[in-house]
Amino acid sequence: MNITVYLGSYEGKDESLKAAVRKLGKWIGENGHCLIYGGSKIGLMGILAESVIRAGGKAIGVEPVFFVDQVLQYDELTELIVTKDMSERKAKMIELGDAFIALPGGTGTLEEISEIMSMVSLGHLKAPCILYNHKGYYSDLQKMLRTMVEHGFSTEERQEGIRFVEQMEDIERIL
Repeated sequence: MNITVYLGSYEGKDESLKAAVRKLGKWIGENGHCLIYGGSKIGLMGILAESVIRAGGKAIGVEPVFFVDQVLQYDELTELIVTKDMSERKAKMIELGDAFIALPGGTGTLEEISEIMSMVSLGHLKAPCILYNHKGYYSDLQKMLRTMVEHGFSTEERQEGIRFVEQMEDIERIL
């Protein structure tokens, strides 16, 4: 299975999150799955790719040319796909993915998983959409989705494919 993961290009401040990222990477690699991600060697992205590769797995990075020009790509990738821009990168990561996971990250992570959430909600994508709610990181987003339903701008049925999990084991179970 190709697992597309969106996550931070910064490491964040929480060591337990880094440990969780390593655990997910090890699980992906040891179970014969392939990581699809942004291609970077820095931040949580680099930690994840390194964990997958060390566990014997495959990691495909999808990186826009301007990041490649800055030499931000992880050098030991199974494959690096270079795109002309971020829009092409997002489309390629969606095309390659069989499941989609958002770990904590910044505005880019939020933008990418929001597109997946919308596609799942509209029925245009039949794939797991998982947000790892590490220490409540995505709780406000989860609340916002409930507010959309309460105000009549969405339905529970439309959102049932969007999963918030608290434990890495929940991700493994869903996949």
